[in-house]
Amino acid sequence: MSRSFDVVVIGAGPGGYVAAIRAAQLGLKVAIVEREHLGGICLNWGCIPTKALLRSAEVYHLMHRAKDFGLKADAIGYDLDAVVKRSRGVAKQLNSGVGHLLKKNKVETIMGEAAIPAKGKVAVKTDKGSEELAAKAIIVATGARARELPGLEADGDLVWTYKHALVPPRMPKKLLVIGSGAIGIEFASFFNTLGADTTVVEVMDRILPVEDAEISAFAKKVFEKQGMKILEKATVKKLDRAKGKVTAHVERAGKTETMEFDTVISAVGIVGNTEGLGLEALGVKIDRTHVVTDEYCRTGVEGIYAIGDIAGAPWLAHKASHEGVMVAELIAGRHVHPIKPGSIAGCTYCHPQVASVGMTEAKAKEAGHSVKVGRFPFIGNGKAIALGEPEGLVKTVFDAKTGELLGAHMIGAEVTELIQGYVVGRALETTEEDLMHTVFPHPTLSEMMHESVLDAYGRAIHF
Repeated sequence: MSRSFDVVVIGAGPGGYVAAIRAAQLGLKVAIVEREHLGGICLNWGCIPTKALLRSAEVYHLMHRAKDFGLKADAIGYDLDAVVKRSRGVAKQLNSGVGHLLKKNKVETIMGEAAIPAKGKVAVKTDKGSEELAAKAIIVATGARARELPGLEADGDLVWTYKHALVPPRMPKKLLVIGSGAIGIEFASFFNTLGADTTVVEVMDRILPVEDAEISAFAKKVFEKQGMKILEKATVKKLDRAKGKVTAHVERAGKTETMEFDTVISAVGIVGNTEGLGLEALGVKIDRTHVVTDEYCRTGVEGIYAIGDIAGAPWLAHKASHEGVMVAELIAGRHVHPIKPGSIAGCTYCHPQVASVGMTEAKAKEAGHSVKVGRFPFIGNGKAIALGEPEGLVKTVFDAKTGELLGAHMIGAEVTELIQGYVVGRALETTEEDLMHTVFPHPTLSEMMHESVLDAYGRAIHF
């Protein structure tokens, strides 16, 4: 006889485990099925361990700048195995924390492979055998995996995905990174800081292509100053593998050239984990490996919801978690508000950091807005100079008629923390007047946010 639940969640990543906990908090009987790691890719093989690696690289970078701060640091070096060990330890600690939270909230955790044979049914294969769960509602939160292009497949030796790059078998000497989205640029930044001769190839006309063009251009300039080689409007057509080396055939402007590397990281997007679930047989629509949903994450098949990466862009952990809460509350009969993708911040933890929310200047104009744009450079901010981080820019985009904050875009130290101020502003439908009248503490990096707003209206004080 099958066990019955109000909600069964498939996948315990940042969308799934949050959905399960919130549903349990609302008094529902909940089970969660996970085939590999509690916390999902983000916690175990993505957001968290990469930040731990990047923190090590940041400290290493600062050690080399000790003299700038009146300090002495001799014989500076690193132990890659120890750097990776710390990163894995951070992930393990948080993985255990998720298990504790699920248990605390009385969520039944089942480690196994799930499928949906019929509406209201979840079949689970575990090490101990198989069982079927009955569920009034099913939340699919199975996430995504790295996309692999023909001829560029990872082998774990010469060609890596993000998983291989998180536990590198060696330190690359000459590294090629294919793709300059957040994942590609973060690994390029990490290995370049530790001394790898790094080349980034991007098929679009600029790196970090989802960011504002001005931010992308700023980032390219800084990365090249750090020693990276950036190839835009370029495509890696194939990789020839030999012992200890890879020859990449790179096409640019109609010409193909060959380049030799000892390591390649492929970061060319993701593919939704839809296989083996039985979704299409139930009538769930899948478009290019992602489940099609409405604004409330409903699939169109009664009782089946999809959240997080499997439900499409933006592919961000915080978006998945928020969707998880929304769906849990919807199932519990609460009144909910759909998530607005344009109000979700994107953060890239390279050096310098990049963060943004809302429309780029170009997108705002395409949408028919007459805009006012403000900018403020880090070099004009006392705290940035005191920190020794004078390279950066804060850019704000407003609707010229209404004063609505359409978008904000930043590059520089700690901008992944600063961006939330503008996210809150957009959520509260803040206008330029509200932001101008807000008192920002001094000395802080956040003062640049104020100055950028003032600059949009010709009122900047320190620039």
